Amino acid sequence: MSAADSGGGALDDLLIVDFGRVLAGPYATMLLADLGARVVKIERPGAGDDTRAWGPPYADGQATYFQAANRNKESVAIDLRDPQGLAAARDLVSRADVVVENFLPGVMDRLGLGYDALTEVNPGVVFCSITGFGGHNRLPGYDLLVQAVGGLMSITGQSPDEPTKVGVALVDVVTGLHAAVGILAALRHRDRTGTGQRVEVNLLSSLLSGLANQSAGYVGAGAVPRAMGNAHPSVVPYQPFPTADRPLILAVGNDRQFAALARELGVPGLADDPSFVDNASRVEHREALVAELTELLAADTADGWFTRLGAVGVPCGPVNDLAEAFALADRLGLDPVVEIDDPRRDGPVRTVANPIGLSATPAAYRTAPPRLGEDR
Repeated sequence: MSAADSGGGALDDLLIVDFGRVLAGPYATMLLADLGARVVKIERPGAGDDTRAWGPPYADGQATYFQAANRNKESVAIDLRDPQGLAAARDLVSRADVVVENFLPGVMDRLGLGYDALTEVNPGVVFCSITGFGGHNRLPGYDLLVQAVGGLMSITGQSPDEPTKVGVALVDVVTGLHAAVGILAALRHRDRTGTGQRVEVNLLSSLLSGLANQSAGYVGAGAVPRAMGNAHPSVVPYQPFPTADRPLILAVGNDRQFAALARELGVPGLADDPSFVDNASRVEHREALVAELTELLAADTADGWFTRLGAVGVPCGPVNDLAEAFALADRLGLDPVVEIDDPRRDGPVRTVANPIGLSATPAAYRTAPPRLGEDR
């Protein structure tokens, strides 16, 4: 689909000055830019955001990694070590509604751009700091590092002896989402009181929160989970199974779904077997049930089961690659790709759609990811 101007966005009266680099900060500010905010991205002259160099792949002459988090933004190249550049940055933040930064703790204060200095001239500012390990710890925060020390790799992979990272910078994305929520909450507070506040998020805390049931199991019951491959610690069957051609995921979350699965597999009595009659029993007898299902599912292809089981309400699906995943989203009418018709480019720039649907103020795609210093 082609992007069209949807009119005023929900945040179109906001100026956000974005000192963020790599993914967590830029992802948060891109989401806010999609919703109408004017985002001015501050970058180092000559180099810019680190992700400008993180390629291949490339599109429109840019690393697609950079494009993933920087549409709808202006790029201003400012040398913060130069007095004239620093003065320009101070002018921008003095007028900003929101400032986002992910420097090491203390850097913004030394530059005279920190929260305490800024509130003296701009008391309504919302100042969001994103760090790796909290505002008093100067450890650099890289997604892979936090996946390791934050426990995510210990529960990912085929066994505890094979710690495995998630195939995308998931901690950065989760942190960016938390930052966006915090910023919006602080802006709502400012609407009521006229005053801004400091918003602080860090990668480690965001990951521990995002581990959800796994971290809750440890905090509430002292259970330390371990890698189980593609199995689920608390739900069975909830994993891939081989079929006549390629793997099929079953994600059976309740007894009704399991009964429907058993009927479609031609063994309705399986749901009444005392070993499998409820989820706790299925977890206890995991190996026996997995062996039974593996034999039964060999009778058809993954797509065949997807059609048959989906028709009776059993959550399942083949393991798609990204091309197949986007094709599925297209078939479902989700419009996962937009083309930005930016007059500064020779042709449309394709980008992944914002997933937030708003009936009155939908996301808009105004400008392609900027060239370095394009706006100054």
